Amino acid sequence: MRTRRTIAVAAATAVLTVLSLSLAPASQAANTRYPHLNPGGQPRLTERVPVNVVFLGYESNQVSRSAFQAGLPDSYDPVVRSRLLYMTEEKLGLHYTYDYRISYTDRRYEDRFFGELTRLSRPAPLTSLQTEYNAQQRNVLDITGNHHIDAPSVERWLAKNPPAGVDTRRNTIFFINWYGRSDFRFHVYTKTNEPDPDTGYNFGVERDSRKIIAWGGTTAKDEEDGLGSTHRIWFHDLSAGPESWTNNWNVDEPDLDGNGVEDYRMPPTWEYTAGGYRAPGKLAGDLGLITRYVALNLLFTTSPLYPTELPTAEPPRSINLDSNVYEGWPGVDASKTYVKPDLLLSELRELRWRNRLDYDSQDLPFTGDAERCYRLALEDASCYPETGYPGFANFYLQNQRELARTQDDQGRVDYEMPMFSYAVPAGTPVPALGFADDNWVDGTQSYVFAFVSPEIVEAGYGLTTTLIHEVGHHIGMSHPHDGYDSASGVDYFPADEFYFVGAGDQTNSMMSYIDLNWDFSQFDHDNSDRFLTAAYNEAANRLAADVLDSPRSHRARDELAAADRLLGRAKAALADHQYATAHAYADQAYTVVVDGARQAGVPTGKVAAQMTAEAKAARTSVEANEPHEFVDSLDPEGPRSQP
Repeated sequence: MRTRRTIAVAAATAVLTVLSLSLAPASQAANTRYPHLNPGGQPRLTERVPVNVVFLGYESNQVSRSAFQAGLPDSYDPVVRSRLLYMTEEKLGLHYTYDYRISYTDRRYEDRFFGELTRLSRPAPLTSLQTEYNAQQRNVLDITGNHHIDAPSVERWLAKNPPAGVDTRRNTIFFINWYGRSDFRFHVYTKTNEPDPDTGYNFGVERDSRKIIAWGGTTAKDEEDGLGSTHRIWFHDLSAGPESWTNNWNVDEPDLDGNGVEDYRMPPTWEYTAGGYRAPGKLAGDLGLITRYVALNLLFTTSPLYPTELPTAEPPRSINLDSNVYEGWPGVDASKTYVKPDLLLSELRELRWRNRLDYDSQDLPFTGDAERCYRLALEDASCYPETGYPGFANFYLQNQRELARTQDDQGRVDYEMPMFSYAVPAGTPVPALGFADDNWVDGTQSYVFAFVSPEIVEAGYGLTTTLIHEVGHHIGMSHPHDGYDSASGVDYFPADEFYFVGAGDQTNSMMSYIDLNWDFSQFDHDNSDRFLTAAYNEAANRLAADVLDSPRSHRARDELAAADRLLGRAKAALADHQYATAHAYADQAYTVVVDGARQAGVPTGKVAAQMTAEAKAARTSVEANEPHEFVDSLDPEGPRSQP
């Protein structure tokens, strides 16, 4: 896994320039007061977020409440992560405070739950990771057997049988520990019912690296494992495994990459003992780290990768997924063989449910500048050296220069999303599975790229799931293994002191690397709706300022008052954790302001042009001359490539 290699450094060490979002003229806009509409300014959206933490099999003397809670943050303010590379902190106008509700299950509930695990468990060979653990020199025990337990079944049981007083409709972490009971069985969790739609390869069956210790985030209507009603559950079990995703089987080497910094990870429960990998007193703090840096920052309350409003004159109603495939694999029509448009549209429509999405595709020859720039990019050599950009910008620059030949839906839809896939012959290296690039100027999303070859297909992948994932990035979604910590201002990914955050991938999210599902999680849905609530609120605020500065603003008086009421309803819905409802009200508020702008004779595209100009002026002093896209690779050393 490789994300922006410089972004954590930029976020941690750069002096961030705060982009002002309140630049309305000091005229009528400044003198008009509304309870909810904030003409010319940012949204003012707040939510007190419930966070249930349930210790299931851990006793309070093992995990003390005070030690666990000591490192947890009080609040969170999302930012647009792609802007951080350009040394700009752009907040969304959302502010979360956390309402922690910590509980310990009683013996009766534990007997029921672990009895269910026993019922679900199936004898299985040791995984390669368990064998590796047994071969360690410092392990405190040897794993003598193994069992598979279906992860979605466990999540469903927890949803239907919550402990007394725990509302799993709200964000809930179950920290599970089976070890130490007389009925304990060594075990791993599995998910095996979603093979790759293009290749039929079943990662959950075929790969030991996909035997997991955590799971959750399944939606009510998930096609394979839907819970029937909305729950927000993520469970994490250190008495399972060990596993590949955080390499917690390795208890001999603190520093796995040899850079002199411990790659911090949480070992199996039994290693928290005198003479084990970690002292018993560290357990509470470690579970606190997982809560903060995985559950809160990467699942429950995240920051968007890119602006969710998309680079259009107005927030778009209709979006065309404009797929273009460079066909360079002899004898194979990759656009027909390795893209499933119905699945692509189905999954994305669930996330962007208020947009109208459609799809079209065309094949392009893998010749000329397309091939030349591709091959030079592999050598990190620019095919347009006069631009000063590095070789990896070749994909963006070449397709930008030839965009006119692919953009065939102008005027029919509000936004035509450029998607470029490369199907290359055997033996041709690929730079990644895919990536969602920015514009190399200010961190605004630009194009989606995906790659397929005989070697990629042999590894189990086609293009469909890569495209769902990369379009997810393009519309703002982050991975569940990298993100932003609001309290410290650090953007991070699984390395060094944050190595353990790879645990976030063990989630029912299309944005993970786990390759066990092709759906967006409940957490993805919640965060997308929150982000879009803020985006429509801000668009309404900006346009309202222009309306109020118009000499005919009186004609829009009723519309602005109505928008103010709708934004009040959006705020109330957000505060009540009704995220889809909040999104709908904010969207309606923007629509009403657009009606008012027309009444007042104000062009509705003016606000987007103003925001673009301000952003560019604030950011273009920063040179970006290193590869800076979020690259979704098949790194041979990463967990995704492991057997």
